[in-house]
Amino acid sequence: MTQRAAVLLSGGLDSATVLAIARSEGLECHCLTVDYGQRHRVEIEASTRIAAVHGASSHRVITLDLRAIGGSALTDEIDVPKDGDPDSNEIPVTYVPARNTVLL
Repeated sequence: MTQRAAVLLSGGLDSATVLAIARSEGLECHCLTVDYGQRHRVEIEASTRIAAVHGASSHRVITLDLRAIGGSALTDEIDVPKDGDPDSNEIPVTYVPARNTVLL
């Protein structure tokens, strides 16, 4: 019996790597991408290509609008800063509140 895995596939490097590792271990992968209202569509589009290239058994994109809890430059009409202070202790404006908690 083939073992299965659910992969939360954002279209970014980390989740693409997780999918690649799972496939290399022979797992039957079923991918989920969440369109949470982010302004940049490139990662959602990339997730479709990544799932196909790595032979995912299925790939679904669902909509879950996180703008309701808002306050992020990724989901709201807030300018994305061009420069950042890596030593700052402040939460960056690009942080989407509770995103990973909600997705998990």
